[in-house]
Amino acid sequence: MKKQEIDHVLRAAGRITGEKQFIIIGSQSLHGKYPDLADDIVKSAEVDLLAAKRPGRTEWLNSIGVYSKFHETFGYYADPVDERTATLPKGWKGRLVNLPPGDTEGVKGLCLEPHDLAIAKYVASREKDLAFTRELVGRGILSEERLLSLLEQTPVDEPVRNRIRDQITADFQAVKDRSAVPERTTGIARQSATDTHAADDLDAIKARGRAEWLKLRRQAKAPSPTRKPTRARDLTPPNELERDSGKSLDDENSE
Repeated sequence: MKKQEIDHVLRAAGRITGEKQFIIIGSQSLHGKYPDLADDIVKSAEVDLLAAKRPGRTEWLNSIGVYSKFHETFGYYADPVDERTATLPKGWKGRLVNLPPGDTEGVKGLCLEPHDLAIAKYVASREKDLAFTRELVGRGILSEERLLSLLEQTPVDEPVRNRIRDQITADFQAVKDRSAVPERTTGIARQSATDTHAADDLDAIKARGRAEWLKLRRQAKAPSPTRKPTRARDLTPPNELERDSGKSLDDENSE
């Protein structure tokens, strides 16, 4: 439900009962602190209401309740509840959050604080309740430390408390595990990039080494340049010319 639909239900509830304050117990109470919350987390069609000053008038809301003309016309409705509907931590009334102002004709909505709401959902422990709390944890709306503290102030048996404690721990651990996956992926990608860079450097070194080797090889095959005699000492002595004129040192006529 959207915030303006909550306002509509409160407006109708005020007209029917004459009451000016209603406590919002269920998931729609998230609109108190998060009025712009995405619809997929507050998708239920009912608004759980309790008349704050005269609880006995809460039953009058059945006229705009499930299967009523109001429900058939608008697709959402009021669900009258009492304080026994949800098991809540001690002091929850002192933590109620005012619904932001809207078109309610002066009717006020008093919403459960999100951690109190979550504890009530953990106590109920229906499949949809546990899916709801996991979503709240995943969105960063809840604090694990705060939940565990409020759990100690909740009137439940010790086995139930232990079960809820385990569920809270599991929900937050699941979020940590999901967060760790991108970090590992990033680390692998970073290492891969480093390895690729190192391989590129090695290939570059090999390429430069091969180029130097080819250069030296070409130089080794090239003929030496012929020196032209420029000075007297560079000229071949006459006797050497005569000795080289077709005779070897082993020739019989050599001296």
